Amino acid sequence: MLKPLMLLLVGTVAMIPTVPAQSPIRKFDAPDAPSFTVLKTGEDPPIHADGKAIDVQNNFVIGPEYVPAPENQVIDGVPRGMVRQFKIDSRQTKIFNPGIARKQFGTVDPKNPKTLIVETHEIDFERQITVYVPAQHQAGSTTPFMVVHDGPKGKPNLALPRILDNLIAQERIPPIVLIQMANGGGDAQGHQRGREYDNMSGLFAEYIETEVLPRVEEKYQLKLTKDPEGRAVMGSSSGGSAALIMAWFRNDLYRRVLTTSGTFVNQAWPFDPEYPDGAWGFHKTILPNSPKKPIRLFISVGDRDLLNPNVMRDGMHDWVAANHRMAEVLKSKGYEYQYLFCRNSGHGIRNAKAQFLPHAIEWVWAGYGERAIK
Repeated sequence: MLKPLMLLLVGTVAMIPTVPAQSPIRKFDAPDAPSFTVLKTGEDPPIHADGKAIDVQNNFVIGPEYVPAPENQVIDGVPRGMVRQFKIDSRQTKIFNPGIARKQFGTVDPKNPKTLIVETHEIDFERQITVYVPAQHQAGSTTPFMVVHDGPKGKPNLALPRILDNLIAQERIPPIVLIQMANGGGDAQGHQRGREYDNMSGLFAEYIETEVLPRVEEKYQLKLTKDPEGRAVMGSSSGGSAALIMAWFRNDLYRRVLTTSGTFVNQAWPFDPEYPDGAWGFHKTILPNSPKKPIRLFISVGDRDLLNPNVMRDGMHDWVAANHRMAEVLKSKGYEYQYLFCRNSGHGIRNAKAQFLPHAIEWVWAGYGERAIK
């Protein structure tokens, strides 16, 4: 899951020399930051499993030093789940057939500074799906599951399955199936990954529902739940914005969201006049002007996260500001959310995730089976 993010950073800097080599360090107590509680080294926030998080502090500062969570390790005596992989050929799907790619990064549209002019071409591609089934899964039972974006394109990455083995064994989360989905290739405007992750519609959720989940069920004899409260989606960077986009536009399918360095900025392409600000619109207009939806949302960002990572200077490409604004509007609308501001951490907040990811997964699943998200 981390490999595509590393490629994103290296590729962006190489293609666009105007991008600073390192983003500025933001302060948690800056005037434009929300109110935070600063935690001790190695400390994670409370879970608030009773669902009353809106009545207390939701925003927390962690770091600058991190203590890796013990759940990252293989623990003797803990049952290990099954991990398998298969591929989906884009030519055998109805949605995203064919895919798209670009040869060069786009240029700002002189008639509309909110979008780029990008020349694309059609491609065929293979998408690798990595599936984890917990040892506690009972054959024939209906099971909750979590979709993860930017899944491995090569051999399985066992970091997440290892965490789930431990959390499930400790009964901190239900026995969930994990579905890690590789992206369609490339990044941002004009590439298949950007088409899937950054556009403001329910199309990618529909793709997963009709093209991915039935194949998972058939190959591994699973019965995945149709209950949206038993479905979570997780992603980093544009995968994070994709996670919220799925839950927002298909709230009948997903209601639990986990994001790291969420790209709640303007990267949608091609330009859609209905959503002219892309995912930046979530905190600018969409959430403020919409009735509250039953979504439980974990967000997090690094103090050195991205600022203006491409040629666009539209005032909507600041990852820290975007996540701060998300926290403010989520609080004002009464959402169940938790926000971590991670000091000494850049885009993808890999060092911080080593500490908090088991907590975040447990927090996202808190209350499952006991109540509906309100």
